[in-house]
Amino acid sequence: MPPVSERTIEGILFTDQYQLTMAQLYFRMGLHERPAQFEHFFRSYPDYGSHQAGYCISAGLGSLLGWMDTARFGEEEIALLRGQQASGGGRLFHDDFLGWLATHGDFGALTLQAIPEGRVVHPHAPLTVVRGPLAMAQIIETALLNIINYQTLVATKAARIRESGGGQLVLEFGVRRGQGRGAIEGGRAALIGGADFSSDVGVSHALGFQPKGTHAHALIQTFLAMGQTELDAFRAYAELYPDDCTLLVDTINTLESGVPNAITVFEELRRKGHRPVGVRLDSGDLAYLSIQAAKLLDTAGFPDTSIVLSSNLDELIIWQVLTQIREEGARYGVDAERVIKRLVFGVGTRLITSWGAPALGGVYKLMALQHQGAWSPAIKVSDSAEKTPNPGNKRVWRIYDRRENASADLLALEDERPDQLDRIVLRHPSDPTKSRVIRRGEISSIEPLLVEVQHAGRRVYEQPTIEQMRELRRADVARLDPGVKRLVNPHVYHVSLSQQLWDLKQTLVAQVRD
Repeated sequence: MPPVSERTIEGILFTDQYQLTMAQLYFRMGLHERPAQFEHFFRSYPDYGSHQAGYCISAGLGSLLGWMDTARFGEEEIALLRGQQASGGGRLFHDDFLGWLATHGDFGALTLQAIPEGRVVHPHAPLTVVRGPLAMAQIIETALLNIINYQTLVATKAARIRESGGGQLVLEFGVRRGQGRGAIEGGRAALIGGADFSSDVGVSHALGFQPKGTHAHALIQTFLAMGQTELDAFRAYAELYPDDCTLLVDTINTLESGVPNAITVFEELRRKGHRPVGVRLDSGDLAYLSIQAAKLLDTAGFPDTSIVLSSNLDELIIWQVLTQIREEGARYGVDAERVIKRLVFGVGTRLITSWGAPALGGVYKLMALQHQGAWSPAIKVSDSAEKTPNPGNKRVWRIYDRRENASADLLALEDERPDQLDRIVLRHPSDPTKSRVIRRGEISSIEPLLVEVQHAGRRVYEQPTIEQMRELRRADVARLDPGVKRLVNPHVYHVSLSQQLWDLKQTLVAQVRD
C-alpha cells in the first residue's frame, strides 16, 4: 500500500471515523443534503486547579477557514475510503456514497457565523454556527473543534498571563514543548491572546512578526568545555549581535558571575556605541534575583536594560513574583515599580500546553433541521440539566450596563430583537428558579456578537490582522468587571436565555421525556 501523503492526513480526512459513517447513513436515507444547523460552544471555563478562568478569548477561526479552503475529497481520499473494510469483510463505504463525495465532498455549500477572534467569550454561547447540507456540516465537526478549541484555550491562557503581568512585554517560548505541529497554531493563538512576540521563527514570519529569543545555557557550556569562560561566551555573542544582546546569566552563579560578566560586556558595547538589551533569568528565586540584578545594573549605569524572566511561568507565578517584588523592594533599597517596569516575561510550556487545563470542553451539537419546509429545533436531553443544549436557530447578544461594562450575554431565537425591547427577561440556562429583568434605563448598549463569515461557500468576511484581533481582546477585557478577571475563584459572568428560548427548550424537553 503506498504511503499516505501529509496533505491527505491533514486535509479532509483529519476527521473522526464516525463522521464518515454517519454521513453515509444520511446519504442512504436521502438526508445528506437536508439543511441543518450545528453550533459549537463550550460548557465551562478552563480550571487550572489552583486558579480558574472567568472568561475565554476566541481564537482559531482564521485557521479553520484556511483549512476549509483546501479540504476536499480527492482521488487519494476516495481511494483510501474505498479500501476500508467492514468487520464482516465487505466494503465499509459504498461506491454511490463515494461518488457523491467525489463530486460534492467539500465545504462549498456551508454558511458559517462566528464570534470574531480576539473577543471575550463565555460558556454556552455559540462560538461558531454551521448551516448547510447535513452530511458536510457533520464532517466538519472534528477539525472545527480541534482548531478552535485549542486556539481558544491558548489565547485564554495568554490573555490571563498578559493581565497578570500588568501589560509588561510577553514572549511566547513554547514551540519546543508544544504538542507536535500544534505548537504552530498555539503560537498564533498566543499572539492573539496576549503575547507580543514568539520565538517560533516560522509562525512569526508567517504572521508578520519579528521572532524573538536570547540564547541557551549550551552556549556558555560550549565555551566552558573548550577551557574558556562565561565572559568569553558573552563577548562572542555580543560581538555577533551588538544591538540584540540579551545574555542568559544563570549558568554558573547569577549574581556572582552572570550579571557581573554581563555588565562587563554591556560596558564594552556601550563604549562602541551600542545599547545592550538586557539579561535573562531562568532559574532560582526570580523575584529576589530580579531585584538584585536591577540593583547591579542600575549601579553600573544600565537602568533601562530589560530583565527577561522565564522558567515555567504562568499567570499565577507571575502574580506571585510581582507581589514579592512589591513587598521586598523597599527592604533592598529599590523602587519596586521601576524593577517591574523593566521585566519581560518569557512564557513557554505552561502557555503552549495550557498547563493545568489541557483541553477546552467545546462541543458541536445539532440545533435545528429543516423538515417539511420549515426549521425544526433539535434537542438532546441529558441527565444533567447543564448539559442539555439550547435548541433552535439563535443569535448571541452582549448587554452592557450603564458603566459600559459587559453585564450579560443573552441567547435569543433568531427572529428576536432584544435591542428593541424596553424590558428584557434573562433566564438561567438550566435553573428554573433563577431569572432577572433588565430595563432599558439600566443598559448603555446591546451588541450582536455573531457575524457571518461564509455564505453558501463564499467568503464574506475580511480576515482581520493579529493587531486588530488584539484590539478586540483589549477592549473586551477592559469592559469586564474586575471580579470576572480574578485569577482565583472569579465572579461568574451571566450567560442567559431569552424567555422565548427558555420556553422552547422546556417544551422540547417535555416532549422528549413524554
